Amino acid sequence: MSAAHQKIDILFANAGGGEFAPLGSITEAQFEKCVGINMKGTLFTVQAALPLMPPGSAIVITGSIAAIQGTPAFGVYAATKAALRSFARTWASDLKGRDIRVNVVAPGVVVTPAYKSELRLTDEQIDAYSKEVAETTPLGRVGTADEIAKAVSFLASDDASYITGIELFVDGGRAQV
Repeated sequence: MSAAHQKIDILFANAGGGEFAPLGSITEAQFEKCVGINMKGTLFTVQAALPLMPPGSAIVITGSIAAIQGTPAFGVYAATKAALRSFARTWASDLKGRDIRVNVVAPGVVVTPAYKSELRLTDEQIDAYSKEVAETTPLGRVGTADEIAKAVSFLASDDASYITGIELFVDGGRAQV
């Protein structure tokens, strides 16, 4: 296929990485890594894809409920996810007239391999955290990756053709009540 026929109809910017570090112990390296993955990676991925995105296409960015919760020792991660929400609002305005939608999906607690690799939690810590979350979440459990994928699929689909600039919380109600 020639370059003239290449296009991107759906861009899912699913960057995410962070670690626990309370204020007073955050290193510049930790800050740079988190900002580099979550903000810089998302910004430049979206920017590079734009020339290939035709009218009617969609961008979905992965945010997080951490951006609005004030989780202890998670400030840098939370700030980068809040910045992504701001990017989506701005980009929805920047792309006015191009018919490209930009939205954020904000997952709640979904246990993934990153809980071990990035957050360095043990199985016991993950189990205890999942039980704590279940007790404080209206739906009484943590979410699944499949549930987040379905929300992303909706925002990327034609069923969401009149939705742009939103943040869709997929969190079992945890950040809502």
